[in-house]
Amino acid sequence: MRLVMKEPVEGTDRPYARRWWALLVLCLSLLIIVMANTALTVAAPDMTRDLGLTSADLQWVIDGYTVPYAALMLLLGAIGDKYSRRGALVLGLVVFGGGAVAGSLVDSSTGVIAARAVMGVGAAMIMPATLSLLAATFPRAERAKAIVLWTATAGLAIAAGPLVAGALLRNHGWSSTFLINVPVAAVALVGALVLVPPSKAAHQHRIDYVGGLLSVVWVGALVYMIIEGPHFGWGAKAIGAAVVAGVALVAFVLWELRHPRPVLDVRRFTDRRFSGSNLAVALFFLAVFGAFYYLTQHLQFVLGYDALATGVRMLPLAGAVFVGSALTGYLTPRIGMKITVTAGMVGGTAALALLTRIDATSSYGDFVLPLVILGLAIGLALSPCTDAIMGSFPESELGVGGAVNDTSLELGGSLGIAILGSVLAGSYASQLADNTAGTKLPGDALSTAQDSVGAGYAVAQGIGDQAHKVAEKAASGTSPEQAAQLKAQAEQLAGGAKQMADAVGSAFSDAVAHTSVVGAVILGVGTVLVAGLLPRHGERTEGADVAADVEGEPDVAGEPDVAAEIDVAAETSAVEPDAAAEKEPAAQGNA
Repeated sequence: MRLVMKEPVEGTDRPYARRWWALLVLCLSLLIIVMANTALTVAAPDMTRDLGLTSADLQWVIDGYTVPYAALMLLLGAIGDKYSRRGALVLGLVVFGGGAVAGSLVDSSTGVIAARAVMGVGAAMIMPATLSLLAATFPRAERAKAIVLWTATAGLAIAAGPLVAGALLRNHGWSSTFLINVPVAAVALVGALVLVPPSKAAHQHRIDYVGGLLSVVWVGALVYMIIEGPHFGWGAKAIGAAVVAGVALVAFVLWELRHPRPVLDVRRFTDRRFSGSNLAVALFFLAVFGAFYYLTQHLQFVLGYDALATGVRMLPLAGAVFVGSALTGYLTPRIGMKITVTAGMVGGTAALALLTRIDATSSYGDFVLPLVILGLAIGLALSPCTDAIMGSFPESELGVGGAVNDTSLELGGSLGIAILGSVLAGSYASQLADNTAGTKLPGDALSTAQDSVGAGYAVAQGIGDQAHKVAEKAASGTSPEQAAQLKAQAEQLAGGAKQMADAVGSAFSDAVAHTSVVGAVILGVGTVLVAGLLPRHGERTEGADVAADVEGEPDVAGEPDVAAEIDVAAETSAVEPDAAAEKEPAAQGNA
């Protein structure tokens, strides 16, 4: 057996024997991409304290990863299709691991943000490569099952990030949360060379770099706007980014409609199955990332769990994702993806609706059922959508297909944190002002406390510390009258600290309930739209199943693919003149 797998998967006449081991490598690669964000959420307080981060710094430490990750996926997916999908995976793991090592060594906000951006570039290579290699390695009959396991891994990573990071933070600094990615990336790198077969598009043609660069501009500007506007205000930067995103998107669509070999054929979005699946992925991750954003804060700040305990308490979600994924693998071929996906989105809406009952008296037990339902919903809805999106692309564009799926996921997640995070912040600030009305809290202290739930508890802690100092002074050798006055003052301050802490907890709990109402409404409306877009079981849609590589094999819903074979003559006439000329000598030689 060769140490490095060199035989291309396209050159085999039967399924690759070690494809399930290859899937393990792809899932490991996916695991570190998702964990890179979820682990950081629990490391943020330590990082803020050690590096002296402002709120703007911390926001860009988190989102410095997101912008290059979302913006570059489509172009890098197309490059991987042309040259080497496994090569893109290997290079991405090297870049990602290098960025993680750099992030653990730097000691400034600028250095951490730069390291996170490098990790985002690596993730943009890895993510589309995992899906394209999965689709290329597995026969159509097994692809849905493999995607179920791929999706379940994403659910596991959501809970595993805080769990592993929390365990490390008990005895190590925040830099250890960067280093947890390095050994996994190293194992995945070796596994990719040994177990994952090389793969690239059979029909090579020039990459549409203009369309690719336009996609980088419009997606990058859109994500930047989503981050900048809600968190830092709708000033010149946010509005400028919105204008750039809009102009670049229009230019991208017009260019792709005219180009004979577009990086992404935007006409695919006229197909109901394809557009409905992308909408479902975006809306679902809007809800999941938004809910994860405020649930972890509630568990840590209001209920008082540390990072490790918070990660443990997110495990019901991860377990439910596995159960939901197993159910969708059984149900989708029998009842069709329309029912499965719609049921999953209804479940997600119900989970958010249950969170509207959260108040100041709520305990962890009140979160268990919503977490379980949300996990089941993720498993039910996402696997069929991912399979449908990948099934809409021909073999030569599997990397682009993976990039489209992952871009929908990332845009949805960014929107979820931006929209629901803004609603949460506004609701919390308003509720806290109401809860502290009539108190003698200074205006600057209230303004500080309104910044975030963590800042609110810090203000309460400060008042408590002040009470402790006054009490110590009262216990020292002062006169009885002065001691009595100081003791009364200390008691008043201690009462104020408790009142402030109660006001913060109550305000944030009410904000969680209010934000969950908004999330449930968004996902509920989206459920209706997706249910209307997705075709019924057995229904044909124009433009669907363009990517059937083997005639007559069933798709995700157990329906036969209806894609026609691409006419080689028409294909040749559509390519650029120099590309056609390159083929002519080879044809003469074969003759």
